[in-house]
Amino acid sequence: MFERVFRLKEHGTTVRRELVAGLTTFAAMAYILAVNPGILKAAGMPGDALVTATALGAAMASILMAAMTNFPLAMAPGMGINAFFAYTICVGMGIPWQSALGLVFINGCLFLLLSVTGIRQRILASIPLDLKVAIAAGIGLFIAFIGLKDGGLVVYNEATLVGLGDLSSPSVLLFAGGVLLTCVMIARGVPGAIILSMLLLAVAGLFVPSAQGGMITQWPGKIFSWPASIEPLFLNLNFDFVLTEHIKAIPVILTLLLVDLFDNLGTLIGVTRRAGIMDEKGNVPKLGNALVADSIAAILSSLLGTSTVVSYIESAAGVQAGGRTGLTAITVAGCFLVALFVTPVILMIPAVAVAPALVAVGLVMFQSVTELKLDHFDIAAPAMLTILFMPLSFSINSGIGIGLITLVVLGLFAKPRRFDVVTAVLAVCFLLHFLEPGLRKLTGP
Repeated sequence: MFERVFRLKEHGTTVRRELVAGLTTFAAMAYILAVNPGILKAAGMPGDALVTATALGAAMASILMAAMTNFPLAMAPGMGINAFFAYTICVGMGIPWQSALGLVFINGCLFLLLSVTGIRQRILASIPLDLKVAIAAGIGLFIAFIGLKDGGLVVYNEATLVGLGDLSSPSVLLFAGGVLLTCVMIARGVPGAIILSMLLLAVAGLFVPSAQGGMITQWPGKIFSWPASIEPLFLNLNFDFVLTEHIKAIPVILTLLLVDLFDNLGTLIGVTRRAGIMDEKGNVPKLGNALVADSIAAILSSLLGTSTVVSYIESAAGVQAGGRTGLTAITVAGCFLVALFVTPVILMIPAVAVAPALVAVGLVMFQSVTELKLDHFDIAAPAMLTILFMPLSFSINSGIGIGLITLVVLGLFAKPRRFDVVTAVLAVCFLLHFLEPGLRKLTGP
């Protein structure tokens, strides 16, 4: 049955490899079960129901992506988008979370319209292959940076912005050893290297003291728990803000659309390229289906009662573990559903056990940088700025924007280079997006 549905032999994979890949992806993104409710509670939303909404949204959207594309691409409420939802829309603008969910619903509908009309496919096709390669490499560097930050090896420094963490700390030493262990296991071709290293580090954490007292890995108070009811969130969206303050609502919807669009496209480029789905010309088969799937997922998330569900870059961890088909995504979905009943056990895995996997995955993805012709400055400049700004701005979206703007400026004023008119339009949109806060200050409230 699995062979008939997922065409495993055609993709050079097996059921076991896909299951391991799914478990690896889930282990890398399970943090969202705790982090998403923690962020959205700031908007006044009920925390217990948010855990259920997060898991259900991730599971249903991942199944949808698998059914429509057969890609090893998992989905869940997006980091960054949830913070924008909670702190900018709800707290900053004073919009009730019910009305904010209405904005997410409208954003999803616009997403779907752009997808079925082929506009989103045209946008992706307009991005030059060199920039697509840079996006994949930049996402790799971004993932590695997140891992280094989560592991405490890179920390904030008042004088230099970032600095080396405290290597005398047991948790940082465990993380650093975990990075080396994971890299060695990957280099030696150990099956399931990433998830195996996570489990080994989690066990080791039972015997390593943490800075807060106790051990890094804590046994949960209980193993099983019943899922909280989703009733306080389900179908509780409204459109009051759009109807009464439509002038203020339009910029918010457009910002949601822009960030969602390019975070999703960036993830799609990075993961499909690493999985060998993208061809040598930068084309992705079933791209239209993938874009429709994440559009429907955005609508679904607003109905369930959470911020926008997006394609997850942590899917790259499963791809590195051998995932090549939708069975990987189905496995992730199953894990999220099971997690509703064993959330205490899932949350027992400490950040220092997950972070080395992110670093290793990022290093693997960064290898695509070798495909860039960096001896040509008109290629090197937009590519390197794309790569640099993803971790430095902590945003895939911003990295793509900086790269596109640089590409167009060089093409117009330095070395003439052909680029699609859509590329120029996107660059202008990003420029306006970046300048919008300053323009707002100049024009006043």
